[in-house]
Amino acid sequence: MTLPARVKLVEVGPRDGLQNEPKILDVATKVALIDRLGRAGLRVIEAASFVSPKWVPQMADSAAVLAALQRRPGVVYPALTPNLQGFEAALAAGAREVAVFGSASEAFSQKNINCSVAESLARFEPVLAAARQAGIRVRGYVSCALGCPYEGAIAPAAVARVAGALFDLGCYEISLGDTIGAGTPEAAKRMLEAVAGRVPLDCLAGHYHDTRGMAVANIYASLQCGVRTFDASVAGLGGCPYAKGASGNVATEDAVYLLDGLGIETGVDLEALIDCAAWISEVLERPPASKVSLAKLGARSPP
Repeated sequence: MTLPARVKLVEVGPRDGLQNEPKILDVATKVALIDRLGRAGLRVIEAASFVSPKWVPQMADSAAVLAALQRRPGVVYPALTPNLQGFEAALAAGAREVAVFGSASEAFSQKNINCSVAESLARFEPVLAAARQAGIRVRGYVSCALGCPYEGAIAPAAVARVAGALFDLGCYEISLGDTIGAGTPEAAKRMLEAVAGRVPLDCLAGHYHDTRGMAVANIYASLQCGVRTFDASVAGLGGCPYAKGASGNVATEDAVYLLDGLGIETGVDLEALIDCAAWISEVLERPPASKVSLAKLGARSPP
């Protein structure tokens, strides 16, 4: 087994993480978080979401966040856009990369975005067309890739169909989400094998939530399959409002610790990342969900 020399990490804490935290942060704090993550070496930082503030009030100030960012050379700040209206708002706010999100589960699609899987894909067609015209890259998300809170197990073929459809529409990368953290390494491998029949492996990313403590194991299994990109959330921020009990995405610190231990380059300074996790956790008045941060911060504290 040959592991990659380098892996790309997509930091989703400022969007996927904060949108599911009960405390709503102001623009200055969000911008400070994004800046700290950039200083720690992260080069893709999902910064905003142009969805209805009625459903996601934590992201209501996304345009102001993008406007206030001091953009770092070589760093990309994607924004989530559910439809053409959201894309146009993101474009007007200065977004240079966006993401669309679908589901491998019909029930979850109805609960999450109030439409069927087929209808969600149809909504994305004009988004991708407008993005091509504007020279904006589009990433695709597939939720419930390893299980659904309403349907239970999801067939790998269903994940492959949705991922393939997003790829065919023009998404340059497809992030496969274990939304409820139900996956295990062998299940992840089976799912990736099916999806790789429709989408090249170098265009796939793993997005593993840590509800059952399997996220790091699933990253390792995915590395063995040839995946080279992973989403992660500083301090393990987040969860899912439509999946009761689901914890946040794998903590970025835990992912970096694993990759450092495997000799895989990420470009991320782990100590700076732990400092960032401690800071944002204090702001949110909660402990980090990261095992690595808890261990490190505990070692720093006097006995």
